[in-house]
Amino acid sequence: MKDLFLVASFTFKDLVKRKSFIISNIIILLIIVLGFNVPGIIKNISSEDENFGKDKITIVDNENIYEGSLEALANQDLGYQIEVSKEQISLEELKEKIKNGDMEEALYIETKEGIINIQYIIESESLGTYVPQELIMILQSTYQNLQISKLGVTNEQLAVINIPFNSELVQVEESKTGNNILPMMLLSIVLFYAIYFFAYQVSSSITTEKTSKIIETLVTSTSPKTIVIGKTIGIGLAGVLQTIVTVLVALISAKLFLDSELIDVILSSINLTGTVALVTIVYYILGYSLFALLYSLTGSTVAKPEDVQSANGPVAILAVIGFYLSYFTMMNPASSLNKIAALIPISSPFCMPFRVMMGLATTSEILISLAILLITILLVAKISIKIYSSAILNYGSKINLKDMFRMYKNKND
Repeated sequence: MKDLFLVASFTFKDLVKRKSFIISNIIILLIIVLGFNVPGIIKNISSEDENFGKDKITIVDNENIYEGSLEALANQDLGYQIEVSKEQISLEELKEKIKNGDMEEALYIETKEGIINIQYIIESESLGTYVPQELIMILQSTYQNLQISKLGVTNEQLAVINIPFNSELVQVEESKTGNNILPMMLLSIVLFYAIYFFAYQVSSSITTEKTSKIIETLVTSTSPKTIVIGKTIGIGLAGVLQTIVTVLVALISAKLFLDSELIDVILSSINLTGTVALVTIVYYILGYSLFALLYSLTGSTVAKPEDVQSANGPVAILAVIGFYLSYFTMMNPASSLNKIAALIPISSPFCMPFRVMMGLATTSEILISLAILLITILLVAKISIKIYSSAILNYGSKINLKDMFRMYKNKND
């Protein structure tokens, strides 16, 4: 136990003293502070300019099809800056104005073969460009109302004809899933970063000590098992420290820079409870342990620091697959694939906490998921320690998969 504490303590101190660790944390904290200032900056800009963020569209009605009724649209909040042209502009002149930057966008209205044709004119089409159908529907409705009023229909009768329709989304499991998945997806990204980044450091730490020959001193003074577990704990503690500091800075920044109403909306959508917090912490620890042990295995198989990245490739692919499997299934949290993702060891640390948060996970699912994850961690730990004890003093070429099987078999013998 004393050796385990010494290895963990040495690893922890070595990591937190590194300039790369300090600088990266400072950058992350600055990004968090600036990020929480963005809503306030946008609010200040939008308060100064009520048309901030709205596309400016010029409507050209050369034939006076709307008989001057389009002026009323310019005074309505339709999500656009509406400007009705008061001069006759041909289609070619309109295109030239947009091409020269005199106009941003335009709707050119004309009659063609008994049909009202509306052309949406922009400088160039790009990904996400679409015809503003809501505005087109408003123009259609405005024209219909104009023609109906000519028939002598009263305003009361016109109101009955134009009765508004309301639509809403109703999901069967609404009480369980809640109505805001976005904050949960963002938290999933944070959880993945916290687990993956520090698990990766285990591989880097082992390789660095191996190439500097420090490992020879460690191996003669303690067992390979103690080294692997001690390094996993030491780097894990550094990860917990960084996570705590990051969360505290985020909470302070939210308190200082965000509106209290927005904070209440976010917290209510997350549905954070003591149970959810406990489950998240447990999966954070277990998820980190799994990937840290996998990275300790890859770190012990390389002889040079420059080979670490290529050796870590398979584990990185597993981590990314696990993350995206949980991330994309959150779009349909009640799906069978989401349930499977909560059971698979490489994805359950990112998926199960949010199934619990959404009220979808049963007690039996949580227990089965934890059992699978624990068994996987024990198996990986056993393999990692056996391979580590044989490969750690290898200073030759990088050990391939065949060599790893041979080492593991010899250790069992």
